Amino acid sequence: MSEFDLTGKTAWVTGAGKGLGRAMATALAGAGSVVALTSRTRSHLKSLAGELGENTLVLPGSVSDEGFAEECVEQIGQIDILVNCAGISPTFKRSEQVSNEEWRRVLNVNLDGSWFCARAAGQRMLEQGGGSIINVSSVHAVTGFERIAPYAASKGGLEALTRVLAVEWANRGVRVNTIAPGYFGTELAEPLMHSRWGEKITGAIPLGRTGEPTELGGAAVFLASDASTYMTGTTLHVDGGWTAH
Repeated sequence: MSEFDLTGKTAWVTGAGKGLGRAMATALAGAGSVVALTSRTRSHLKSLAGELGENTLVLPGSVSDEGFAEECVEQIGQIDILVNCAGISPTFKRSEQVSNEEWRRVLNVNLDGSWFCARAAGQRMLEQGGGSIINVSSVHAVTGFERIAPYAASKGGLEALTRVLAVEWANRGVRVNTIAPGYFGTELAEPLMHSRWGEKITGAIPLGRTGEPTELGGAAVFLASDASTYMTGTTLHVDGGWTAH
């Protein structure tokens, strides 16, 4: 059996309705995992579940709602893998113009929501004796860029949370790592890439292009599988070379 084989495993993917979450859920299912899908939009989940087949569970809702994560864990049962991918970046403005409401909205989904899910899934994994949590961060957790203060702060906090959980849970069999994507061709990034900033962003990527969502799937399978059993508390950058500068 390949060390990348996820047969017999159950993965919970948040933000699975579209973009990177959808791509990673598809990759995990392709590696043999049963996949539980979470997103705020039921129709997106139904569409993906139709593609992936019977080994899927649809759990619509917002990760920012306290209590939702616990409800999902109860419905899923066995959880071997969590991919915390739900995230938003609705604000693209200068920091001094960001309102408290805009700040809180981004942190509530990107950081609080990821914490709720990691805590709930982590408790189940600790009971089971093991598991793998993959938090989806961003290159902007470690590199500055204009007009994204709430988003960058939320992702930096998520990477700090990853390290703490990894240290706390390592001796009980639960690994916690981060994938930090660069710019991919997703609905979230599309408005920015089609603005005057698009050329600047592409020019900063050594590979000279944005990534395809499917190019993130291998990283997710790697961190979810036995191929990465000696990795915890680390960040895997999948960014076309953005952070190599």
